[in-house]
Amino acid sequence: MESQRMLLFMIAALLIFMIWQAWVTEQQPAPQPVNATAPASPTAGAVPTAPTGAPTPGATAATPAATPAETGAPLSGQRIVVTTDLLRVELDTQGGDLRRADLLRHAVAGDQPDTPFRLLDDTGELHILQNGLIGSGEHYPNHNVVYRAEAGEYTLSPGRDSIQVPLHWTAPDGVRYTKTFTFHRDSYVVDVTFSVVNASAQAWQGYQYAQLVRARPTDEGGLGFMNVAPSFSGAAIFTPEDRFQKISFDDMVDEPLQRDTRGGWAAMLQHYFVNAWLPGSEQAIQLFTRASPDGIYKVGYKTLEPVDVGPGATGTLGARLFTGPKEQVRLREVADGMVLSVDYGWLTPISAPLFWVLQKINRVVGNWGWAIVLLTLLIKLVFYPLSAAGYKSMAKMRKLQPRLQTLKERFGDDRQQMNQAMMELYKTEKINPLGGCLPILVQIPVFIALYWVLLESVELRQAPFTLWIQDLSAADPYFVLPILMGISMFAQQMLNPAPLDPIQKKVMMALPVVFTVFFLFFPAGLVLYWLANNVLSIAQQWRITHVIEHGGR
Repeated sequence: MESQRMLLFMIAALLIFMIWQAWVTEQQPAPQPVNATAPASPTAGAVPTAPTGAPTPGATAATPAATPAETGAPLSGQRIVVTTDLLRVELDTQGGDLRRADLLRHAVAGDQPDTPFRLLDDTGELHILQNGLIGSGEHYPNHNVVYRAEAGEYTLSPGRDSIQVPLHWTAPDGVRYTKTFTFHRDSYVVDVTFSVVNASAQAWQGYQYAQLVRARPTDEGGLGFMNVAPSFSGAAIFTPEDRFQKISFDDMVDEPLQRDTRGGWAAMLQHYFVNAWLPGSEQAIQLFTRASPDGIYKVGYKTLEPVDVGPGATGTLGARLFTGPKEQVRLREVADGMVLSVDYGWLTPISAPLFWVLQKINRVVGNWGWAIVLLTLLIKLVFYPLSAAGYKSMAKMRKLQPRLQTLKERFGDDRQQMNQAMMELYKTEKINPLGGCLPILVQIPVFIALYWVLLESVELRQAPFTLWIQDLSAADPYFVLPILMGISMFAQQMLNPAPLDPIQKKVMMALPVVFTVFFLFFPAGLVLYWLANNVLSIAQQWRITHVIEHGGR
């Protein structure tokens, strides 16, 4: 009995410690950028160089780059607004950058349903996407050139599946470039292609690069257990050899990345959302990260195999980008490994199947809250034999309480003799004193795994349940679910055998209060799971206890 209570107490203490550590992580201020100063102009900074050893095109010595006025380009900073069914973005003629992206189907907050979430921006916390061409000469359309736009606004009209936005630039050597963004209906993937018309008398050769540029965010993640925040904020890369790899902002400062591979992609991750550059799956690339003293971080790639365009010929270079939510159905269709950007932490082998089942249930019931309840029921059914064995053990222990109390009175303070007598009694009655711990032990990994599912899955962001619960990923605004959960824990305590030690009894009775306080700040979906699990456990335990104590009646 004592060892069972001690194990239960240790498990409860561990959960409390983990919850407390999660709260502390939430309250800590985010690290400041390295040598942070006012962000530099998004278009400023070094352009990636052509790969070392790149063949030199058969061109004459390069002349100094012409100014925008000399090329006839419009003033720097003209914005082109593009609206589709999912996105409203702004492109800039300066570099042809994607400077702003609003997600039309994802509100910035539940109480602001008409304000779309802004994923990319060049004001405030800088976060933009850049790409261009490089070579051994000076006249290439990198992110410092100024393009000419054909129009200032584009809208994907009904009945059309895609829309193209061309940007033009002519180099001093006569080579004409057209950078074209192609937006698709019902898609967060954008195709970006460069058309090279070599009107010069010399052969043209070039490479492509793409990078994500951002300042360090002030909020780098939500709650996390054991200092492992599932809502990771930072860079990530994927290669066929090493698969998915996260790269923190500190890592970009301490050890800049430079890795050659074929295929793969580079991304910037944040809670619920991801931006990524996706080269061709067979393309030889070099992935890189950079961190500048002014607190600007970059992750991207450049191609390693040149494209040659002869005099009078035309060539094409292309890539894709993804800017949107981590919706797992979409991510699986975008690129190999993209679904891994949904980071469930070290319990991914449990979290991923839980989400898969949860998603299947939601497709049937059409409500994520009820899906959580039904998932809880399924989990209880799967572990029914195990939990039933535990509850039977606890019911038998409860039945032995009068005899255990007698032993305590007989042996008094002689704990050694009392423990020996208790073990003999357990052996005679064929009771495992640790059997009642099994239901709790089973719940712990599932609890943490589901916590990560609710925290990281954008599908549950701002997902309503019923009545006052309009966001399962946020705390219950009126604390009804946490209070009900605390009441259910008290009810479970009444079904459990009472500790013989009065101090242990007080501690165990205080645990529901402690858990209720901490659960006030947890996602409503997680509290709903714990409440549903407690209610089902109470029903199962009450039935088993009733049968054992009343001889099957």
